[in-house]
Amino acid sequence: MIKTFKEIASSLESSLSWQQKYREIMLLGKQLPAMPAVLKTSDALVPGCESKVWLYLDFDLEENCLVIIGDSDTRIVKGLLAIILSLYNGLTPEQAINTDAFAQFNHLGLIQHLSPSRGNGIKAMVERIQTMAEQKN
Repeated sequence: MIKTFKEIASSLESSLSWQQKYREIMLLGKQLPAMPAVLKTSDALVPGCESKVWLYLDFDLEENCLVIIGDSDTRIVKGLLAIILSLYNGLTPEQAINTDAFAQFNHLGLIQHLSPSRGNGIKAMVERIQTMAEQKN
């Protein structure tokens, strides 16, 4: 089962070293359910990511919230994606547009330890989610 963003943030904040945070992120990647192959289309691929990242967004009309699933071909990116999904899933489109995941990653001390290409990948994933949220808004 996927943790909430609050649970993930708490766990990462209590990690005393980057190695502990890295292990936690890798574990999140391992726990993220695989995305069905039928949804891994070229349209779902996120441009600007070094690794392959697929995002699929749907809108739950009954709950008025976003339902986002994703996958990656590398575990570290899959772990970072799990954090992003925990932050955005269940939000209204307006809430998603106003959520700054990059700032949250910075607050958790993750950005400083990631390569520039990984940081750009996070921005690309967030921009894709916010663009899709704008279309649902």
